[in-house]
Amino acid sequence: MNVMKKRKKGGIREGSWIATFLMYAACVVIAFVTVYPMYYVLILSLSAPEYASTMRVYTVPKGFDLSAYEVLVTDMKMWRAYANTILYVVPTTVLMILTSSLVAYGLNYRKLIGRKYLTMFLLIPMYFSGGTIPSFLLITKLGLYDSPFSQIVPACFSIWNIILVKAYFRSIPESLSEAAKIDGAGIWQIFTKVIVPLGKPIFAVIAVYTIVGVWNSWFNAMLYLPHTEWQPLQMYLRRVLIEATQSLKQVMDAATAREMAMRQLSNAQLKYAMIIFTSLPVLCTYPFSRNTL
Repeated sequence: MNVMKKRKKGGIREGSWIATFLMYAACVVIAFVTVYPMYYVLILSLSAPEYASTMRVYTVPKGFDLSAYEVLVTDMKMWRAYANTILYVVPTTVLMILTSSLVAYGLNYRKLIGRKYLTMFLLIPMYFSGGTIPSFLLITKLGLYDSPFSQIVPACFSIWNIILVKAYFRSIPESLSEAAKIDGAGIWQIFTKVIVPLGKPIFAVIAVYTIVGVWNSWFNAMLYLPHTEWQPLQMYLRRVLIEATQSLKQVMDAATAREMAMRQLSNAQLKYAMIIFTSLPVLCTYPFSRNTL
């Protein structure tokens, strides 16, 4: 018995319960700080307009009201902006993965002439950008101004993503490519049969980055899409959140002023509902990408 006691005393001990408690407490605090802002917007969007406008709702919705979501569902302009965003997200993501993988695979090919100089050439514009005016002139000269292609073509190529994919491809053992060469596979077959199947995790990362970036993008649309016909969802959200409304001081009629006041209360609730509505697709991309990583 004494020997067993000594072994237990000299064995490996678990961590202190105080340290475990502190780590769990820190995780809970971080999770709360991360999740609560979105939950706060959610309960404001579900509260009655008079409560949503004051922003004094902290735990549960007050005066449960779905009128803002009913307005969004029946708003055809919002659905058109939704469709435009999906039109930009899908091809941009596919082209981003395609361009990043092809360029990264070429830069990792040892027999490529001038491989180091090409890599240096790609790094320069990543640190030194021409700016907004040269980009605007380029889009105009290419005939992409006021065209949906202005949101796809400039966004389907990223030097940073190429560097990420290049680093991941370098971690793949060369013995796999050598074995494929012995079996008679060419460069393209090695890429499609060996590299691409093993590169699904990095492709998932690039896809998530691209989807989130394109979905939240609005500045390029403001520059290159003057008409609302092709503007994405974030531009529609920007108009809802930022555009000035008619001031109540300019309304002389009391009934009209009362109507404008109620409309502004409804607009406050509509803003929060719009934020939730536009954020849901992006939040849903992370669980699907987790299975690939």
